[in-house]
Formats: sequence, structure tokens, C-alpha cells
Amino acid sequence: MTTITIDGKTLEVPEGTTVLRAAQNNGIDIPTLCDHPHLTPYGGCRLCLVEVEGYRTLQPSCTLPVTNNMVVKTDTKKVLEARKFVLTLIFSERNHFCPYCQVSGGDCELQNAAYNEGMTHWPLQPNWQPYPVDASHPFIILENNRCILCRRCVRACGELVGNYTLGFEERGARSILVADTGVPLGESTCISCGTCVQVCPTGALIDKWSAYQGQDVKMEKTKTICVGCSLGCGIEVYTRDNRLVKVYGDWDHPLNEGVICEVGRFDPMIDKCDRIHTPMIRKNGALKAATWDEAIAEIASKMAGAKDSVLSLISTRQPVETMFTFKQLFGDGVHAELVTSTEEGRFTRSSAAFADSLAKPFETKISDLESANGVLVLGVDLVKEHQVAGFFIKRNLAKGTNLVIIDNNENALDKHANKALKPAVAQYEDVLKGITAAIVKLGLAKSKTSIKATDLDSIASATKISTDDYLDAAFILASAVDPVIVYNQHVDLSALKEFASLVGAKLISMKGDANSLAASQLGLDEPYTPAEYKAAFIALGDGELSQKMTKEIEKIPFKVVQACYTSSLSAVADVVLPSTTWLEQDGHYMNVDGTIQEAVKSLQSAEDIYSIGETLPKIAAKMGIKLTGDCHKTMHHRVAPVVLGN
Repeated sequence: MTTITIDGKTLEVPEGTTVLRAAQNNGIDIPTLCDHPHLTPYGGCRLCLVEVEGYRTLQPSCTLPVTNNMVVKTDTKKVLEARKFVLTLIFSERNHFCPYCQVSGGDCELQNAAYNEGMTHWPLQPNWQPYPVDASHPFIILENNRCILCRRCVRACGELVGNYTLGFEERGARSILVADTGVPLGESTCISCGTCVQVCPTGALIDKWSAYQGQDVKMEKTKTICVGCSLGCGIEVYTRDNRLVKVYGDWDHPLNEGVICEVGRFDPMIDKCDRIHTPMIRKNGALKAATWDEAIAEIASKMAGAKDSVLSLISTRQPVETMFTFKQLFGDGVHAELVTSTEEGRFTRSSAAFADSLAKPFETKISDLESANGVLVLGVDLVKEHQVAGFFIKRNLAKGTNLVIIDNNENALDKHANKALKPAVAQYEDVLKGITAAIVKLGLAKSKTSIKATDLDSIASATKISTDDYLDAAFILASAVDPVIVYNQHVDLSALKEFASLVGAKLISMKGDANSLAASQLGLDEPYTPAEYKAAFIALGDGELSQKMTKEIEKIPFKVVQACYTSSLSAVADVVLPSTTWLEQDGHYMNVDGTIQEAVKSLQSAEDIYSIGETLPKIAAKMGIKLTGDCHKTMHHRVAPVVLGN
């Protein structure tokens, strides 16, 4: 620990802490614009200047590490004059006439800093040239006239997302924020994660959906989790008058630490006008509006008549509580022939079954990607699915992490990889054998294996991958101190476990939708099989069903669909029930790590729209089926950080 005195207050702070962070952590205010707690200190704005005893000039507190017995003053006349001068320069360089800016009135850090320093005007003549507004992006507006050159967006794009789309052209006050080599933002390599918008201190980067929708302080803010995939990223949902305004990443969430992807930030904002608002029953070939009582009575009657020939499917975007009730009703009560989820890959099922066969966990946590200096991505495109996990990998490449890709398809991470192996077909077990043989040949194996170095040539010939490529991949993975293997499908798990032991790697499987792992633990992971079903209940919510499965279900005589939006499936259903969206219901979700997280309702649904979890007990009561038990007692933690050494 280091002793430092700030404004007469003696503090004990960890060695290496900056003066700014030491002050902030102890309730001492030092204004800043370019600093952000999740970004590397930059020292660009100079607003955080402080006076330090023994130093000839004022020092930027955001980049100045503490030293023992350092004495700092933050409110001297010299410091205050310097701050006002810095703000004066910033205001004079660009068009910061605040009444016309959408973040004016409390959401702009520049404006707030000026008010806090007692500025009512700036004495310098404005010296700026107008820049064109870039509105080419579907979600984001780039307004260089509001930019203060803090470079938060540039640093966030690189340091947090690993995308490096944003940068600056020109120098000094004429510096301008650009995408790639100066192309419009909508034509650039931007992946629409919106992290740049979230860190921007002014109105230079804004999202089109929330622009001019009111100040943040006048909105309701709800911390919840995203259900776009199985990662379970923390988010903050901003609403006003029961209307969704914007979604930000939750900086305090331990998994994603504020970073989210397009699915979490912008997909919820897309207005879907095909919302189902009332129950409907098919009469004389057409769906007609009905009451909830009429619809539930019709469902109960037909389900009872179908006896054991019932198909019941539920989306894994539904909470644990809903899936538990669903299984009780249709599995234990109705005795449906098939009670499972709408997911078709069933990869979570095979992964969970393999863990059960070992009688112990065999996977690690997603956070281990942060410390991995060697990563193997096997058969999964993390840029298209589970994007935040892809961010974790990409942003560490600049720190020296090596990346190997094995995928017979084109993978978005190929261009970032140190080595990308492309087998002719999805013969991933053979490729792993080839790398194993190469590891043995290099003498880097960390466990015993039956594969010999002499096997390398024949495996290379069979997989159409050169021996040199195998040797390169082998050296990267075997020499890594903390390797991690991210896998998804088309691989034998016993072979993968053996390979992980060989290189001392940890394993992470990407699950399907938000509650895939919970569905697996509840037994809702049986593969869908077409059969002569008499009735079907599809608890879809705001999930989707594939065209292939939809065509199969269309053949069933009596079909019930509970969904938020109309679809080709609801169009042929015999009973249609409206449903709440994921933002309109509470519940729990088990993420890819096996952690149960709570989702909190952020929007109120219409008066006559109920969640699937609210509807199922009504159907059960009508059928005389009792629902009991605690869903959380059925959940067990299967995933834990382990290294497969034996």
C-alpha cells in the first residue's frame, strides 16, 4: 500500500493506482472527459490536471501513478484556472452550442463539467469548421461537430471489442473521427455493438433510436440480463412512459463488464408491428377473437382428448420457472409423447450427458478467455453467435494471445487467427489427431497418447491439411500456458477431452439460446422426432421456430401456439394465445457458465396479455392437474473451472 495526501486527506491506496482513481475511490472529485474506468488511461483532455508538491508543472491525474508520501491538491487557484482554460479551448474548437444537441441538459459530460466549474461563457472566438454528419449506419449517427477528441470511442472499439474500426485523421484541432480508412460508418467494418455510443461523453456518437427521447435522469433504468444467447450478459434497460428507449451494457456485471453486442443493444429496439394482442380460436376455417377463458377451455378439452399423443415444445428463451411448469404440466400431467424445447442442434444435451458420464464437471468459465494466451476455436463462429465471447478473444490478440481456428466453413475469426485449419469436411476428430501427432513429434505432449508422430503424414493426407500447418498449430497450442478450447458441434467429446488433457487446456462449449443449459438439466432436450401427434402446444414467446419444424407441426390436427408475434405457424394454429416478451416478464436464466441469473421485468405488458408462465397454471387448473415443486431445486451446477490433467 502507498500513502498519499489529497486536499489534506491522507489515504492508503494500492501501489500503482493513479491519482485520479485514488481520489475517485475516496470521494474526492477530479473532473475528466477522456478517462473511463474500463479503458486504458489516455491523458488527452487535460481536464484532470492537479498540483503535486515537488512538480514544476500541473500533472494529469489520470496517468500519474501515486508515490509514497505524495501530496496532491485538486482545488488551488492555479488548477481551477487551468480547468476553465481547457474547457474554453474545447468549446471553441467545435460546435458546442448545446441547445441543439440531443444530450444537452444533463447527459453531456462536457456540459456538466462546464457548469461544475462555474463557466457561463467562453472568451475565445469560436474557431471551427462544420463537418458533415454521417448517418449512413442503420443504428448510429456520427456527428464530428460534437467531438472533443477524447478518443474514448477509439479505445473502446479496440480495447473492449477488439474491432479497431474507429480512428482519427488529421492532427490537432482539425482531427476528425473516421471509420476504417475514411469510409462512411455504415459501409465500414463496424459490427454494430454500440460500445462507442455508450462511452461517448458528448453527442458525437448517438444511437438513432434514443435520439431526442429525453434525458437519462428522467428515464427509468432497470438492471437485467440479455436473453439473446446463452452468455447472459448484464444490461441496463432505459424506459420512459413504459416505452423502451435504449439498452446499455451493465458496467458492473461480472461477465461482460458493460460490453454487449448488436443483438443485446439494438435488436430489442426494432419495432415489430405484428404483435398478437388477443386470444384467437379457429372457427369455420378462420381465426376469431376469443376470451382467455374460452381459449383455455378449448385447449384443455382437446389436450385431454389427445391423451398420450401430444407434442409440447417450449422456447429456451423462457425463464427456468416457466420451463419447469411446462414440464410438470405436459410431462407429468398430460403425459405428452414428447416434451422438449424448440432447439434443434441439441448440442447442450450431448455436452451435459458427457459431463454426467464423468460424474464431474469438465468445462470452465467464459471468463477464462480473458487470461488464455492460446485459444482454439473449434467449429463455431463467435462473430455470428455469442458475439461477446468473440470480443473477449479478439481484444486479447493485441496482448499476445495466439488463436487457432478449426472450421471447414468460412469463419469470421479466420482473419484474426495465427493459424486457420480448413479440413475438407467436418472431420474434426481427425484434425485433432493430426495436431496430436504433431505435438508428439515436437515433444510437447503433457499426457500420454496412443497417437504416434509417424501418423502425421497419413492424417495430413486424409484431411488435406499440410504437415507444416499441423506443426504450427501444435506449437501454438502446446506452448500456451493457459490454453482454452471453445467448441460447439461436430466433435466427439471423448476425443476432445483427450486432446484437452494433452495440451493442458480448459474447455468451453457454446450453448444455444438463453436457457439451453437449464432446459438440459430439466430434461427438455430430447431431439424432436416427427410422429402421428394428435395435438401440439408450442410455447414460443418471442422465440422463433425453423421452417423445417414448422412444416412438420402444420400436419398435426390440433395446434396451440402462444407467441408474441404472428408467424407462419400462428397462421395455421387452431388456438393462438398472446404472450409477453422477455422484457415484460421476470424469471431466472442459467447461463453458459452454469450460473443462475435473475431477469427483471422492465416493461409492463398490455392488460390482457399474460406470460407463458402465467398461462400454464390456468390450463393445468382447467384440466385438474396439480402443479407442485421448486424449480430451483432441480438445477445443479455442472460447469466449473477445471483443467483436464488426467
